[in-house]
Amino acid sequence: MISERVMDAIAQIEAHRQGMTRESNVAAACNEALRRLHELLDDERKRLQSAGPGAEHAEDIHAVTAEIERVKRLTGAAGKGAMSGHARPQRPKGMRPDQPHNRPRTKGRRTMGRTSGR
Repeated sequence: MISERVMDAIAQIEAHRQGMTRESNVAAACNEALRRLHELLDDERKRLQSAGPGAEHAEDIHAVTAEIERVKRLTGAAGKGAMSGHARPQRPKGMRPDQPHNRPRTKGRRTMGRTSGR
């Protein structure tokens, strides 16, 4: 069973992430949450080493790891959302949509082997 301390810490980090998402962008909020979750995971690993193997510490580590993966998926979804669905990248200025991107250069008519017109 997950300890109350870890459940409370995860809930606090999630609430903070949601609040940051409303104020700023999703990626920044997720990065902050991931930083805090990794700190919590390090603390739990230290507790596991100092206390010895115990089911509670292992479950706490598993819960924090699962939360990290969930937030990573949110970060990935946010990154994909920046470029919505089927949106295409911006075309450089000066390009017209009816012209192909790699049109051949016109060199004009050239005669073979002669330098003058006669």
